[in-house]
Amino acid sequence: MRISTLLLSSGLWLGALAPAAVAASPATVVVEPTAVHKYLIYFKDKAGSPYSTAQPQAFLSTRAIQRRTKQGIAVLSRDLPVNPSYVAQLKAVPGVQLWYTSRWFNAAVVSCDESVLATLNALAFVRSSQVLNLTDVASNIVKDEPEEAETATGAKEAGNPADYGNAYIQANMIGAVRAHDAGFRGEGMQIAVFDGGFPGVNTGSPFATLRSENRIASVFNFVEKNTSVYTRSNHGTNTLSTMGASQTGLFIGTAPKATYRLLITEDTDTESPVEEANWLIAAEYADSAGVDVISSSLGYTTFDNTALSHTYADMNGRTTIVSRAATIAARVGMLVCNSAGNDGTAAWRYIGAPADADSIISVGSVTSTMVRSSFSSYGPTADGRIKPDLAALGTSAAVISPTGTSVRSSGTSFSCPILAGMATTFWQANPRLTAQQVIFYLKRSGNQVNAPDNSLGYGIPDFVKAYNLANPNMPLANARASARPQLVVYPNPSHGEELALVLPTELRGQALYVRIYDARGALVAEQQLRATSEAAVTLKPGPLTQGVYNCTVQSEKAAPRAVRFVKL
Repeated sequence: MRISTLLLSSGLWLGALAPAAVAASPATVVVEPTAVHKYLIYFKDKAGSPYSTAQPQAFLSTRAIQRRTKQGIAVLSRDLPVNPSYVAQLKAVPGVQLWYTSRWFNAAVVSCDESVLATLNALAFVRSSQVLNLTDVASNIVKDEPEEAETATGAKEAGNPADYGNAYIQANMIGAVRAHDAGFRGEGMQIAVFDGGFPGVNTGSPFATLRSENRIASVFNFVEKNTSVYTRSNHGTNTLSTMGASQTGLFIGTAPKATYRLLITEDTDTESPVEEANWLIAAEYADSAGVDVISSSLGYTTFDNTALSHTYADMNGRTTIVSRAATIAARVGMLVCNSAGNDGTAAWRYIGAPADADSIISVGSVTSTMVRSSFSSYGPTADGRIKPDLAALGTSAAVISPTGTSVRSSGTSFSCPILAGMATTFWQANPRLTAQQVIFYLKRSGNQVNAPDNSLGYGIPDFVKAYNLANPNMPLANARASARPQLVVYPNPSHGEELALVLPTELRGQALYVRIYDARGALVAEQQLRATSEAAVTLKPGPLTQGVYNCTVQSEKAAPRAVRFVKL
């Protein structure tokens, strides 16, 4: 069954689920005794663990610790890895294959048959188990292969800057063009993209700067447990492009200078809760790597085996694996953006998981005229919270295909990353804010802030409005007006270790905090500068390897500034 360009595919929020799957209550789970399935094995405790919250560097990167510290978030026992002794004992049971462990859930993903599962459940340190996949014994969900997205005509809308090509409307609608004009393109920020595959990202010209500037920080395929990500579904390529693609005259995404981690969590051939577990493990990885923003165009409601399906009552942010994972991801200081879903015209109608999670941005879809897209899923959550939170263009959005061409496609799968990229630049421009404060200001900038509803939430956000709300004494217009002379690093390119920083007038006479990030977005040096009236100050970043660097300068009174330089 074809449903236009809104694809009916596994967990990808490009399509609607079959109406018959919506209202049914979960059936009794029947497991064949000799069949091998995946299970989530929950441990009773973390007693005897060699890890300690006082030594987080043993399991969290420096960048992850810095993200927590900046936001006043403590490292808790929840963050500790599972007890290695428990893992060793699981692996020692014949017939068990260990896939992953989960710090946040204090659990392990394993595959085994039912008889081996009974042995695992009998272990003294095991609390319970949860089945993650079953054979398709009662499926009424119709699967379909993705259709080709509609190729763009190449016609430019009146007044569109040529640099952005067909991506201009979606970027301009939420103020991303103004963000870029102000110098905020995602430099120094990291975005993890959870999806089903990224073919063409390793070859296409719109992604060339990601590759040449080493801004693909890592890749991993959690479905197959390997690093093969430039394959499988085109969906991830499309979603990534709305943020990270950059080819002047063809396409510019909303965060074209951010650093990305490309993570496959979705198995487009099947639909089962194991994909929610993959999302959980990927979120923990993103946390430990120091990611700032998660962009996920995925959603889960019903499964191939309806005995495992969710009901609308489960959409309370506390029941499903993936929503619990998204909530914890928000609690540890990451900004989580997730598609609301495309069930607005289907019998299900409502958002799915993890769009029901609290403390995240669930993104609905609008047309180019800023009217709700008919397919965009409605709220509220089952416990009555407003959803979606915000909205962006999702009808006929511009995306990049694996062949490197600009095409159009529709779905909240695209409104989510379009908005996530802008949110990333907003956080870059306001590094003092916490992730939750970022959400607050973006909501306050929405065009429905005075009357939020369960259709588009707080509406369409705007970078400039949000920035000015967060900086009432230094609105963006004034920040841009005072941006001459430019912040300059010299010599550029640099051959030695010493650098000089030429300060514009607005940054003189006040204490400054300088951070230097490499092309992957990792913090490599930081320095506090005393207030001075001098036009130039000396930077001492220490030895730097060859590459491109981003230097950000922040003060309490002036808008943050950034400048790039090259070390030879």
